[in-house]
Amino acid sequence: MRHSLLVSALAGALLMCGGGSAFAQAKGSPPDKGSFDATDCKSCHEAAVVKMEQTKHGSLAESCATCHDRDKALAHSKDRADGKETPGPSVKSLTANQLNTTCLGCHEKNKQANWAGGQHDRKNVACTNCHSIHSFKSVKAQLKTATDSETCYGCHKSQRAMGQRTSHHPVREGKMGCASCHNPHDGSRPKMIKAESVNELCYTCHAEKRGPFLFEHAPVREDCVSCHEPHGTNHKRLLVQKLPNLCWNCHLTGSGHFGSGDNLSTELGARVAPAGAPSGYPTANSRFVEKACKNCHVNLHGSNSPSGAYFVR
Repeated sequence: MRHSLLVSALAGALLMCGGGSAFAQAKGSPPDKGSFDATDCKSCHEAAVVKMEQTKHGSLAESCATCHDRDKALAHSKDRADGKETPGPSVKSLTANQLNTTCLGCHEKNKQANWAGGQHDRKNVACTNCHSIHSFKSVKAQLKTATDSETCYGCHKSQRAMGQRTSHHPVREGKMGCASCHNPHDGSRPKMIKAESVNELCYTCHAEKRGPFLFEHAPVREDCVSCHEPHGTNHKRLLVQKLPNLCWNCHLTGSGHFGSGDNLSTELGARVAPAGAPSGYPTANSRFVEKACKNCHVNLHGSNSPSGAYFVR
């Protein structure tokens, strides 16, 4: 019994003194990718290798051949040693599918799990269109631009224009970005949003609008973008139209009170009341001056007041 305890103690001491670390190093060592590594490439491509060494790609101690074509890289290295000028294993000659297959060899989980079949994948967008391994500019995600929104705006010009309008989410102020709402790697949801529906996405920040309410406003329950444009508008609160025009899209007739949609439209209304018109006849100039629907209907997202059937409380 004493002999076995002594052997166990000696084995533990050997592991603590270096035997265990050597075993762990052998177990975790990367597979051989060729007879050269990043150190050999660094002699010519110092800027690219130094930049990569500051990232997780460099900390993995993998050969450049992990991502680049090994045979071409070996031939390029040999020819350079012999004084010949031959092109290296550049990614410019690869297709988007070939590039993405290389990246997805490691990045196949979490946010990238549903890349295949998504809108970016169907349009042959390559990982290198947005990301850079050797010359990235962002703090996170190794993007080619300083922020994710700048990267997205390279293709999505209309969303950039919307973001410059008066009412907008604080994207251009740097308080949020496109990735706050969208996952560019996930093709399983509409518009690549980071929730099961638009409303669920909005509720992550606007929880007070979730409800449930005693009196619910049907378009609010159905879809937030029925009334709001999340990328930006020139109307208050990201509304897609100016009030009361927005309300009149649904409430065109039947209300019976002044300023409602049963009157002439503002665009076509009379600038001056016609002869013989009754007192208070609505004209184009009078309908938008302190007569918007929200002056009375203040809780348009829903009400819990016993007298809130018309969202006035």
